[in-house]
Amino acid sequence: MKKNVIIIGAAGRDFHNFNTFYRDNDHFNVVAFTAAQIPDIQDRKYPPELSGKNYPEGIPIFSQENLAGLIKDLNVDICSFSYSDISYQQVMNISAIVNASGADFYLLGPQNTQLKSSKPVIAVCAVRTGCGKSQTSRRVIEILSEKGMKVVAIRHPMPYGDLIAQKVQRFAIIDDLGRYNCTIEEMEEYEPHIIRGNVVYAGVDYEAILNEAEKEADIIVWDGGNNDFPFIKPDLLITVTDPHRAGHETSYYPGEVNLRMADIIIINKIDSSSAENIDQLRTNIENVVPAAIVVDAASPITVEKPEIIRGKRVLVVEDGPTLTHGNMKFGAGTVAAKKYGASQIVDPRPFIVGKLEETYMMYPDIGKLIPAMGYGEEQIRDLEWTINSTDCDAVIIATPIDLGRIIRINKPFAKVDYELQEIGKPDLKMLLDDFLEKKKS
Repeated sequence: MKKNVIIIGAAGRDFHNFNTFYRDNDHFNVVAFTAAQIPDIQDRKYPPELSGKNYPEGIPIFSQENLAGLIKDLNVDICSFSYSDISYQQVMNISAIVNASGADFYLLGPQNTQLKSSKPVIAVCAVRTGCGKSQTSRRVIEILSEKGMKVVAIRHPMPYGDLIAQKVQRFAIIDDLGRYNCTIEEMEEYEPHIIRGNVVYAGVDYEAILNEAEKEADIIVWDGGNNDFPFIKPDLLITVTDPHRAGHETSYYPGEVNLRMADIIIINKIDSSSAENIDQLRTNIENVVPAAIVVDAASPITVEKPEIIRGKRVLVVEDGPTLTHGNMKFGAGTVAAKKYGASQIVDPRPFIVGKLEETYMMYPDIGKLIPAMGYGEEQIRDLEWTINSTDCDAVIIATPIDLGRIIRINKPFAKVDYELQEIGKPDLKMLLDDFLEKKKS
């Protein structure tokens, strides 16, 4: 008899696990997905166009909040946990709900879910959201491109809209962001690649995505999301760590998986972290994965017009996921406010409206920063209203995109940029040279 399965997800790993392990597997019957972590992604359906011959009606997506009730109502045998950047405590709380309801709790691993490419694959992952994985991916692509290689990035999924339309997405020009109705969160990952001339693929069906990317790539860079492990089997795995959250690399799922599988480990943000935290992180790395090569790095910030910040009362807009499920208490915008002499960081909480109110209720530790939340049009409008209503002199924008292109801001604003900068040796250029030489032999 087939086992009834719920896939517990957040619009990404869940769909990939279904596609690679469950879709054509006659031992299982997926009766539902659940959704968490990302707002407004439930009450949809994984469509029959993607779910395959065994699911002609598609598969419903419910909120994770009613997981215990769904297990009972749908006679579920197995719950397959399939999202990332979540503490071990939270993972086991969910497993307790599942087991107490009578079902088994599954965690699928790389062997059953990773695709194999005909091209060399370098994967860049992280132990938490907000470690600096994106600028590391860009640095890797920059080094490879300087060698004359055609590099294509495949990005971890963010399919928050029309799943059929998002089956395979190719981003090469800024207009592609509008063509695919991208959210701010998607733009934050794709736009920095596009403006540097990089091609990025993303979507829902990663076997189809990989097939398309291989047609134009000499080498593929997996640009990971959250702290998930790669969907494509890497020939070289680079994992980025963050000393500001030393200890999280061994207490969040599946960040520790990335740490233990890593060939190269980046210790980022050395310029802004305490010596004590850096030493703790080094010790943890040595204890868990002593064979990995460690690269020291920083992500120095630059601001084009620092005079907008100096002496001003500023509102700081940080990267959304970094502040929310990434649990960071500050980001590059806060660093810029201090570095360039802002007189005060203004608290936006008296001015927040709509969907942003829900965000602050869910993540009360955000404090007096504002996350650049934009998972839908309503959230984007609420973000614009809140920024424009906040009583401040200027706005610091520390998102990876040009937020002023997306919303109208009625105050002077300064854009913060940051890139990865290796410190000392070994550096990524040296290590990638070694990798490419070994691939030749």
